[in-house]
Amino acid sequence: MNISRAINIVCIAVGSIIAFYAQAGAEQNTFLLISGIVLLMFGVYRTSRNIPSKYDRQEDETFIKSEPEDED
Repeated sequence: MNISRAINIVCIAVGSIIAFYAQAGAEQNTFLLISGIVLLMFGVYRTSRNIPSKYDRQEDETFIKSEPEDED
């Protein structure tokens, strides 16, 4: 596991723990909740950047071949 992936996982885990902790008390700490959500979304964003799009190679994987049109 490379260091970038480990940073993403730590950001997601710490952000979710902070968000749950901030919301668990009787009086919610809004700043702590927002910072936990921001850290969580930062980790999710960094993780999603590395996932390739399924539409990148759509032209290569098509089974429908176009036929040349005959001009009469």
